[in-house]
Parts: sequence; C-alpha cells; structure tokens
Amino acid sequence: MSPRPPLSLNRRRFMGGSALALGSLAAPAVMAQTFPEENERDTTEIVRHNISSFRALEWQPYFASLSMGAILVDTTSRALHFWSEDETVYKLYPTSVPLSEDLTRRGRTSVVRKVEGPSWSPTPAMKIRNPEWPDYVGPGPDNPLGTHALYLGWTYYRIHGTHDTRKIGRRSSNGCIGLYNEHIAELFGYAKVGTQVLLI
Repeated sequence: MSPRPPLSLNRRRFMGGSALALGSLAAPAVMAQTFPEENERDTTEIVRHNISSFRALEWQPYFASLSMGAILVDTTSRALHFWSEDETVYKLYPTSVPLSEDLTRRGRTSVVRKVEGPSWSPTPAMKIRNPEWPDYVGPGPDNPLGTHALYLGWTYYRIHGTHDTRKIGRRSSNGCIGLYNEHIAELFGYAKVGTQVLLI
C-alpha cells in the first residue's frame, strides 16, 4: 500500500486539505489486511481513533513563536505537525510512536543534527532487551532509520524515516518518531538545525 501525501495547507486550502487528510486515513479494511498480526476489529478501532484526532492545528497554543520553525509531535493522534518560520508552510504527517509509555518522552527539545543516509546502532537498553540485534547497521534498505534522520537534543531520540511502512500509524518504535521515507525527506528539507520540537 503506497503512503498518501502529507497534508499541505494555507488558509485558503484549509477545508479541502482537511478533507484530504481524513480521506487518506479512512481505510480500515485495507489497514487490517496490511497488519495480519492484529485482528480486524482492533485495527478498525485504531484507525477510527486516528481519523478523529488527525486534524490540522494552529501553532499558537504550543509555541511562543515560530523562530527557526516548529515541529509538534502528538503521540496520541500519531501525527507530526510542522510550521515554517514565515508561516508559509504547514505540513501534517502520520507517524509511528513508541511502543509503550515507559519508552515515550515528552517535552521540549530541538533539532541538533540532520543526517541523510543515517547509520544506526541500538542503545544499551535496546541491546539488553534484544541481544540478538546487530551492533551496527549502515545506511541502506535494512536501516531502521530509513533515508533521513533529524537528531533531537535528547540522547538517542530522533525523528526519522522507515523502510517498514507497516509501522506508520502504530505504536511500534523504541522511542523515536517514524515517518514514511518520502515524508521525512520532505520534512528534512524544511527543518533546520535549531528548529524547535515539542512532543505531547
């Protein structure tokens, strides 16, 4: 199943864009087939929950300004919002979120590094939980960080792509926020080192 494009809005296109975002997620039967490990009823409930929460937001309740741009990650609705500093760009992307509350970090940080073709190594905690995992994975189709990564001010936390598109819209990560590769590539182009980030 190919991912849908992100919602891109300006004030004139708000209503049409909102309908597009809802339409892109309203396919519970397809989602159930994509994830055979989940039963159809549970997947349908997940998708319905996401449809009700996946909506455009204003930046003002979350940030004092848009200096350097702003990224809001809503772990409940599994959505990432981006606003450019000059307010000409607004993007809304579906995401994967951490598997559990103990892996979820919330609060304010910023983008401290941008890497195209990132490499990956498991954290010490991941290695304890999964000793069979490799110590290092280079860039490429087997890399869990996908094609691009935005490194955050918190150690080990990133917003990154994924080659496993089944993870998007689900609790599936060890702490990071995952996007479709084409979406992280687009966000990578907009975000700067210093872009403010808020996880709620």
